[in-house]
Amino acid sequence: MELTLDRLTRQFGSAIAVDRVSAAFAPGVYGLLGANGAGKTTLMRMICDVLKPTSGSVLWNGKPIEQLGADYRSLLGYLPQDFGYYPDFTALDFMRYLAALKGLDKHSARKRSTVLLDMVGLADVSKQKIKTFSGGMKQRLGIAQAVINDPKILVLDEPTAGLDPKERVRFRNLISSLAQDKIVVLSTHIVSDVKYIADEILMMRAGSLVMTGTVEQIAAGIRGCVWEYRVTPQEADAMAARMNVGSLHYDRSGMAVVRLVSEARPHAQAHSVEPTLEDVYLHLFNEQSGDAAEEKEAYHG
Repeated sequence: MELTLDRLTRQFGSAIAVDRVSAAFAPGVYGLLGANGAGKTTLMRMICDVLKPTSGSVLWNGKPIEQLGADYRSLLGYLPQDFGYYPDFTALDFMRYLAALKGLDKHSARKRSTVLLDMVGLADVSKQKIKTFSGGMKQRLGIAQAVINDPKILVLDEPTAGLDPKERVRFRNLISSLAQDKIVVLSTHIVSDVKYIADEILMMRAGSLVMTGTVEQIAAGIRGCVWEYRVTPQEADAMAARMNVGSLHYDRSGMAVVRLVSEARPHAQAHSVEPTLEDVYLHLFNEQSGDAAEEKEAYHG
């Protein structure tokens, strides 16, 4: 079971949103990490056959998905960034409706809907209208509907938008439990969404994949570029304005302990520390990688 991207490209006018992206996915969790506008949503929509590539291919077990048609779409579960729902439906009715669209019979639809609503913690409110739900509850319903057909490929685009820290943890645990026999591709610009659960990280910038590997492999890529040292509060303020400062806290003496990313030793007193995924993100996305093409997608997709 393999999903392959072969030099996948999408262009909107003269702007390139996704630029010759190649990758291979087997069962597991893949974190697609990048700043807003990096091309993540465009890539996800092409994987889901919602948007046609300008060039290149998406392949399922070696076959282009355009040749597979409905057979490929039946393998998909998709939670888009802007998840649409019917506000006057109850959660249970909404799930049963989507199950019917996916071809489940009435008995299977009700059983599967009940199981999934319980799994995402919405069993007690399954007969309440969706318009009464909080943002976090709607996102959990979105995850439930994405797996109603027990998909082989689960695509989640910025799925933790609007969730509080407690719900983010719950979400990560839920994804881990769902990913036993699926290919899960999770797009986010929030490092904590993926650093604990992703088997592999794909770092995307300006439409291209710039780093791929496990969290440990990617972090090792900037070893020797992450530093910590103590400075006065005044020095800390000046550094934050001109350098890649990742964290800053004050010790009991009132001195500032600064952590920053720099290829050169920033200060004689600075000592090298082990990098994290957050440090890599800061290193790659210290400047806006905004992609005008992503903004145009709504009009051309």
